[in-house]
Amino acid sequence: MAVPNYQSLMLPVLRLAATDVRRVPEVAEIIADELALSAQDRAAMLPSGTQRLLHNRTHWAKTYLLKAGLLTSPARGQFTITPAGRELLASAPHAITRTMLEQYPSFLHFIGSTPNTPTEQAAESATMTSSTMDTQTPEERIESAHTELMSDLRSDLLDQILQQSPTFFEQLIVDLLVAMGYGGSHEDAAKHLGGTGDGGVDGVINEDRLGLDRIYVQAKRYATNVNVGRPDVQSFVGSLVGHGSSKGVFVTTSSFSNPAREYIYHLSQRVILIDGIMLADLMIEHNVGIRTSRSIAIKRIDLDYFDPN
Repeated sequence: MAVPNYQSLMLPVLRLAATDVRRVPEVAEIIADELALSAQDRAAMLPSGTQRLLHNRTHWAKTYLLKAGLLTSPARGQFTITPAGRELLASAPHAITRTMLEQYPSFLHFIGSTPNTPTEQAAESATMTSSTMDTQTPEERIESAHTELMSDLRSDLLDQILQQSPTFFEQLIVDLLVAMGYGGSHEDAAKHLGGTGDGGVDGVINEDRLGLDRIYVQAKRYATNVNVGRPDVQSFVGSLVGHGSSKGVFVTTSSFSNPAREYIYHLSQRVILIDGIMLADLMIEHNVGIRTSRSIAIKRIDLDYFDPN
């Protein structure tokens, strides 16, 4: 089975805390054994790769129980059950939900609401409880929102590119290659790119500032529903050979067909295919055609600061 969401982990965490003083890694492993999670599920990471998914969800299950007063922390990194937690367990709940925790004033204070006060924030919280807040930890909600924003940004970037002129697209490729460290300067890169009359970029660019090796570059500004096929890639490879280059980059705003991708695997030349999604990702990574709207810093307690030793 897949890793349960944090809400499903709250009851197991509370039960284990009723038997001893616990730590998150220990509890996560016990729960993994009880649920017979596979090695793959146990090793699953958050999309950011910063923490194991099971440990993250166990941590937030513990945190919410602590904020509701059902758990207490006798020492750093440790937790155990409180009288209120034992009282809840004695009622034999089938599960512990976020909605159940909202009956505790300390939890309402934690999420920014107050008992019996139908504020806008409380109403928004109630709406979110019925959807993602029931299943996702804060980190997962942030990463889910980031993924959605990035997907929308990629789509907007490609739409903007398709609305521009071939000359603009040529300059975009120059800007991107220089930002990635190729071609030396904008002036050097621009001398070698463009102007072949096919409405796109087609030329040779230095791989490094000294010009020790060259890369042949071609780009086709196609609509997203038009694939670049194997014949186009074969023609590009022929141009590569004709120019005496062993390295090439083929850029498109759309995508490459499977035969086109399979074809390059059997070549002696090193050919990189950059489709629309990868092009947008590279532009985002190297800040070409985009700007930062807002940065959010996720801060945590510095436990070393509070350690007297």
